[in-house]
Amino acid sequence: MKITFLGTGTSTGIPLIGSSHPVCLSQNTKDKRLRSSIKIDFDDNTYIIDCGPDFRQQMINSNCKKIDGILFTHEHADHTAGLDDIRPYCFRNGSLPIYGHKRVLDNLSNRFRYIFKNDNKYPGAPSVVPNYVDSSSYLNLNKFNVVPISYLHADLQVYGYRFKDFAYLTDLKTIEVNEIDKLKNLDTLVLNAIRIEPHFSHLNLQEALDLIKIINPKKTYLTHISHMLGFHDDVEKELPENVHLSYDGLIIEVN
Repeated sequence: MKITFLGTGTSTGIPLIGSSHPVCLSQNTKDKRLRSSIKIDFDDNTYIIDCGPDFRQQMINSNCKKIDGILFTHEHADHTAGLDDIRPYCFRNGSLPIYGHKRVLDNLSNRFRYIFKNDNKYPGAPSVVPNYVDSSSYLNLNKFNVVPISYLHADLQVYGYRFKDFAYLTDLKTIEVNEIDKLKNLDTLVLNAIRIEPHFSHLNLQEALDLIKIINPKKTYLTHISHMLGFHDDVEKELPENVHLSYDGLIIEVN
């Protein structure tokens, strides 16, 4: 299974528009972050988790010619605003399956009504096949079982996803013990860590490290990073041996 980090930034991306913060002015490509998303390739299948406003550029950057479906964590714009840009995939392969909580897909159907409608549809509009995700059961993707992980982003319910021994959790602030139990024996975890200072709806760095100790994966990559976390290379040097900062374009192989 191959994981490509399409974007590793928080909702504003890095650099923040108009900012003179040193990280925003950095020339290190690892400090330039599009909105958070990953691509997962297994067998002959390609799935995307989240489809934010940088989706088109991410697909070009990763030379992604085919998508079998998009999994949504939640409805915030930095995770969903690129949905219209699935059009080229629909032109070639028809309606695209999408997966998410009923609340999330209902939200998208209101915001992107022209995508979801079936009558008098504009010929150039994309189309989707909605699939509701329920944390009490597996999600079957082409005979591949995916485990939804439910947690809170402030008071908003969000889904992370476990693919075999790999799990992707973003926009997490609090998680119940029964959901942590679904994350036992992970090879690789991806987890959000927005900055050093506490945040009302995201884990800060110390909270992320504390949760990593509880979950105890073999390796962790931090994502959904703001410029306030610091320079990539400086932060990387201070992390535990089995914890790393992700960066846009990073590719990892997971069993």
